[in-house]
Amino acid sequence: MKVHVETLSPIERKLSIEVEPDQVTAELGRAYHALGERVRLPGFRQGKVPRRILEQRFRGEVEDDVTRRLVERSYLSAIAENGVEAVGEPQVTGARLVLDAPFSFQATVEVRPEIAPKDYQGLPLRRVTPKVEEAQVEKRLEEIRQRLGRLEPVEDRKTAQLGDFAVVDYQGTVDGQPFEGGSGEAVTVEVAAGEVSAGNVEALAGLSLGENREVSATFPQGHSRAGQTATFRFTLKGLKRRVVPPLDDELAREVGGGPTLDALRTRIRTELDTAAKSEAARGERDQLVKALIERNPFPVPKAMVERGVEAMLEGALRSLARGGVDPRALNLDFEALRGEMRPRAETEVRGALLLEAIAQAEGLSVQPAEVDARIEQLAKESEQPISQVRKAFKEPSQRRGLELRVREEKTVEFLRSRAKDDQ
Repeated sequence: MKVHVETLSPIERKLSIEVEPDQVTAELGRAYHALGERVRLPGFRQGKVPRRILEQRFRGEVEDDVTRRLVERSYLSAIAENGVEAVGEPQVTGARLVLDAPFSFQATVEVRPEIAPKDYQGLPLRRVTPKVEEAQVEKRLEEIRQRLGRLEPVEDRKTAQLGDFAVVDYQGTVDGQPFEGGSGEAVTVEVAAGEVSAGNVEALAGLSLGENREVSATFPQGHSRAGQTATFRFTLKGLKRRVVPPLDDELAREVGGGPTLDALRTRIRTELDTAAKSEAARGERDQLVKALIERNPFPVPKAMVERGVEAMLEGALRSLARGGVDPRALNLDFEALRGEMRPRAETEVRGALLLEAIAQAEGLSVQPAEVDARIEQLAKESEQPISQVRKAFKEPSQRRGLELRVREEKTVEFLRSRAKDDQ
């Protein structure tokens, strides 16, 4: 096989690949042999169909399949033998199979940029000292109370008030026409400020049971109908109020926060302190990465950015699901969301590449004992058995991913220790 690699740009390579005729002939032979073993044709025993008959009937399909396999195998061999670090799928051109002739094609592919980081010591940094206020602890306690609350029918009045939960039938139209997902029966919404599409209908306040009210609402960004205005006709069918438990030792025991309310407060304070420190670390990392990018401009492969966008989108959808929200019910405009996420994804890709380059330049490495220590830390933070967390990182690829994460954190700490205060 002959391979010529051409540099089109710092992040793009063009490979011209030629496969010898005898390899093409051998691949065709194997393809027709495999086809002959399984095909059934009238007048021939299975496995005894002459090749010329197979060629007459299946030549196009066989040659398409052989072309695909030749491209795939020779391309993978070519990038491995020539040290081409491809980061996306190749754009293949010129692939055409001709009998008794070399098989050639061109493959253009994005590659990891080669980065020689500079000016990364003495980066400006506004250091953050996290602090947890008692008001934050009390707010979290109130959130727990609300989460444990239950909805009970309102029986002492028939008129909706702010803070109620209303059971409604509704019909929605856009430009006078019904639309998919625009109607429902016995749906519970909150009589509170917010987006109608999110289940908040403040305009129902003052409405009595059995009465109707029309409400206009413009769909927000991220919705599949973003910017459109709908008119909803609500019929009030019932009223409920949220009843929350008292803030006492019993509540603490119910949520597993300890035997007493004070123990729950201590636990919440510890959790908030850990979260505040993590948020401060993320904020400082973002500052350092921003300064690095400003001092080290370089082109970034689109394929890496798109992978970052998909990872961010999947993470957002998982977060919604964990919160009990079905993303499918939100009619999300995924292309719009991808567009909003793309700048952040590109920043993350640039930052990760720069941090990796700095780690290599400074000889920062991670020992197996450090990875083991991180696994123990993860088990403690998640309150899971250490054996279960170790199992999650049993595969070499998963352990390698954790190792890279630890190395990046060490690199950020290296930069932080050498940063200049920027107050």
